[in-house]
Amino acid sequence: MNNVPASIPVLRWAMRRARLDELAIARRFRKWPQWLSGEARPTLRQLEDFARLTHTPIGYFFLPEPPELTLPVPDFRTLRDVTLTEPSGDLLDTLYLCQQRQEWYREHARLYGLPRLDFFGSVTVQDAPETVAQTIRETLELSIAERQRLSTWTDALRQMIAKADEAGVLVMASSIVGSNSHRKLRVEEFRGFALADELAPLVFLNAADSKAAQMFTLAHELAHIWLGESGVSDPEAGRIPEQGIERWCNQVAAESLMPLDQLSNIHDQQAAIPAEIQRLARLYKVSTLVALRRLFDGGFIDQATLWRSYCAELERIRSLDRGGSGGGDFYRTLGVRTGKRFARAVLASTLEGQTLFQDAFRLLGVRKVSTFYEAARELGAML
Repeated sequence: MNNVPASIPVLRWAMRRARLDELAIARRFRKWPQWLSGEARPTLRQLEDFARLTHTPIGYFFLPEPPELTLPVPDFRTLRDVTLTEPSGDLLDTLYLCQQRQEWYREHARLYGLPRLDFFGSVTVQDAPETVAQTIRETLELSIAERQRLSTWTDALRQMIAKADEAGVLVMASSIVGSNSHRKLRVEEFRGFALADELAPLVFLNAADSKAAQMFTLAHELAHIWLGESGVSDPEAGRIPEQGIERWCNQVAAESLMPLDQLSNIHDQQAAIPAEIQRLARLYKVSTLVALRRLFDGGFIDQATLWRSYCAELERIRSLDRGGSGGGDFYRTLGVRTGKRFARAVLASTLEGQTLFQDAFRLLGVRKVSTFYEAARELGAML
């Protein structure tokens, strides 16, 4: 038997990191308890199976202690104001995939002589959030009045993504890692991230979140792009982040979606707060937490009322199902997961012979040639 000396601390670490329990692993690997006690060792094939199960590089199991993994971009996430330290394999793999996509599109943009995006890195945190929010709306041609006429939050999110895509921002939204439906992304870990680049700025949205929450995350990450700053975030409208950049991006996002100069004319001060934030959320297609925060920002409620209402509303939201992006039409979903601008560029480049099919399959998450050609037709990359 080809047994290998797998590190016991790393075995335990990989199990915890993959959110698996010992009973589940023991059902699949009969000698799991003996592996942990040192009485037995896995075979190379068993270790390879365990590495695939936990999405862990097999080389890690020969280290004496678990590696210290860090994000390749600034980490602005907090959980109850405590900075998170170790990213999951799901988050890391999503980030690495998006970095690969961004690198491909950057080279594509250079090859075709696409211009640098003027709005990238055009502001600083010293600029007034109100001014930056107005600039973002004008650049993306986002009309608040038009958004108010839309029927649903889904329509509003699609419109905002499409506008950002047209302006040159690669916007990708998914609730899973790549195309693996067994690897779910957790909102509790992150809501989105921005990868700064003057030719290929990229925003990723965790589509396991609600549509209204994704609206705020998109607006927040766009503020990162205007700053020219990468980062992983978990923006929440009612919470004030510790980091100055995150606080500023939250202010820009809130003002982008729900300008204060309009609120004083629309707010019904006689209405009960729960009913009023529901009405304002429906009107602006934002979350009730954004509406609540804007009432505080506008001076309509005090801080004690804000936090009391915030806790109650957060509890209500947590009891609801979130809106995922799984299911539905595959080709429409592909355009959401990879972004239409990116998908069309990869499809067209491959059809022109500039990109290998195997690279296109990896970047788009497709496996069959027939699927590739149908995606090209559906997304308008070929007639």
